[in-house]
Amino acid sequence: MLRQRHLIDASKLLVGPFVLALMASRDAWASPTAWVYLGVHGTYGVMWALKSAIFGDRSWEAPARGFGLLVGLGAFTYWLLPWLLIGSGREASPPRIAAAIAAFGLGTFLHFAADMQKTLSMELAPGTLLTTRLWARTRNPNYLGELLIYGSFVLLVDHWLAVAWVLGIVAAVWTPFMLRKERSLARYPAFAAWKARSGLLIPWPFGGDGPAAHDPRASGSER
Repeated sequence: MLRQRHLIDASKLLVGPFVLALMASRDAWASPTAWVYLGVHGTYGVMWALKSAIFGDRSWEAPARGFGLLVGLGAFTYWLLPWLLIGSGREASPPRIAAAIAAFGLGTFLHFAADMQKTLSMELAPGTLLTTRLWARTRNPNYLGELLIYGSFVLLVDHWLAVAWVLGIVAAVWTPFMLRKERSLARYPAFAAWKARSGLLIPWPFGGDGPAAHDPRASGSER
């Protein structure tokens, strides 16, 4: 059965070859920005596929039918970013490249570490609420990491349409999902206190409970 995960994983794995094909079509082999873009976006695609195989999100196991098919195919729209970059022939300045690599590194840490923490917590303390470590001050650290990752791509592309596209994804896809999750998690007694000390996406207030605050019996593990 074709699942959303299959389409999403394919879009991530194939973005590297797609960027190489764009570089060949535009003879952009001498473009430093294109090579940096290939390095970050191509590597992200491989890491995503590995994560999907090792500790993937079970929500992507839904059949790719109807709206699920649109979700899976929608992942290929991320290919707009390298098309804009290589098609325009723009070159990012060294400070912009440095900022993009920094955002990519921090975003990768948040995204993958938060998902790993969620996976392990769901295995060790199923049916309880995850509110510690990376999840202590933001209720969506994995989405914050992903926003930084795609923000790094936008920095390299340097095109208004790339900014509009990412903002559109956040508004039309990520925000409704996060709000639906909020309504679902509100059934947990600990949710109100967690919500009061954390941000939906941006950590607030800054700081965290630290490793000593981790107690699966009190905080739990369900996202």
